[in-house]
Amino acid sequence: MIKKGILKAFDSGTFLASVQLIGSLSVWLDNVPTSRAIPSSEMVSGRNVAVLFIDQSNFSDAVVIAVWT
Repeated sequence: MIKKGILKAFDSGTFLASVQLIGSLSVWLDNVPTSRAIPSSEMVSGRNVAVLFIDQSNFSDAVVIAVWT
């Protein structure tokens, strides 16, 4: 399952992101792994991101796979 989110923070050293899922003010995901194919310069707070959930019942099993304005 792929969900849209808003990038809140990104650590270029660890490639981990904090993401707020669209449609929920209370659901924030921290320490979400990010695809290394995305340049760290593109990971700017406030940008839209696509988050892939490998296991729909486990929100900690996710990865950021795309970013756009």
